[in-house]
Amino acid sequence: MYDRKLVQHLQAHGDEVEIISQPGSKYWRHLPQNFSRGMLSYLENADFDLLLQDELNHPSLFLLNQRLRPTISYPIISIVHHLRSSEHHPPFLLSLYRWVERRYLTSVDGFVCNSETTKRSVVKMVGKDRSFSDRSFIVAAPAGDRFQPKITLEEITARCQESGPLRILFVASLIPRKGLHRLLQALSQLPRDEWLLNVVGATAVSPAYTNRLYLQIEKAGLRDRITFQGLVSDEQLAKQYRRSHLLIVPSQYEGFGIVYLEGMGFGLPALGGTAGAAGEIIRDGRNGYLIHERDTAVLTQRIRQLIENRDQLARLSCNARQTYLDWPSWEDSMAQVRAFLHRSTY
Repeated sequence: MYDRKLVQHLQAHGDEVEIISQPGSKYWRHLPQNFSRGMLSYLENADFDLLLQDELNHPSLFLLNQRLRPTISYPIISIVHHLRSSEHHPPFLLSLYRWVERRYLTSVDGFVCNSETTKRSVVKMVGKDRSFSDRSFIVAAPAGDRFQPKITLEEITARCQESGPLRILFVASLIPRKGLHRLLQALSQLPRDEWLLNVVGATAVSPAYTNRLYLQIEKAGLRDRITFQGLVSDEQLAKQYRRSHLLIVPSQYEGFGIVYLEGMGFGLPALGGTAGAAGEIIRDGRNGYLIHERDTAVLTQRIRQLIENRDQLARLSCNARQTYLDWPSWEDSMAQVRAFLHRSTY
């Protein structure tokens, strides 16, 4: 979404943008793309003012950039959402990811980071290998105003005070890092009739993990309390935000967490993980709660508090809405990035 919003902004303000797509595949399948003669020749002869790359493509680019740099006059800028090496992986894979990512990050001229947390991760990664000045970085956070919800504090408070179970929303692809299994474990410790969970997100990204979730639900006897919506349209997602009481995505790591901010636009307090940049959005005890990934008991406790104390839920909800209102818009953030890119061409 960040990349799409940036491209739209650049084009809307008169910049010419050429998009070069690379096929998605498993990590190791990207590595041979570094030796593509066709891509190297194309980029060497391209009439660009600047080459903007998404760091998520780093396994295809870490050697290609080094082959390319001596032959081009334009700068290479990387958009960094979060580093793969910031996630949990087996030690041997983590060492590989760090090595490849470090080689990639030292091959570019500047960085567009989506959070201060991401910037710190990049600086830590490249600090020993190459020095970058502050002018080589910009931090431009994503926004949450994609839906531009119209909702009043009175409507938010009235929703919180409704009788019946607490309506919880989880919005993310079903992958282990997003932590749905931890949420299910926490909910299994609560009375069944006091909550409902709606799960919105792609179920086919990690089929093995999705099957484990289904088995976990069956074993806990929670099938009638949980609804899997799959991928939905923006209109349907907005309806889910509007009717829910609480957004919970207890991720192991987030480079930013746009979903927290989007939910806050509808007055939803957010429960997220302590690792990564969720803490740049979620103010613990003010507009939601930050919970360590291993503290399932604390997650259960926080949900129980909001089930039992709807006044507390209303306070967090109104504060969440205010966080959204105070946050820069997509237009504001992308304008900062555009100005940085134009400065980088001189």
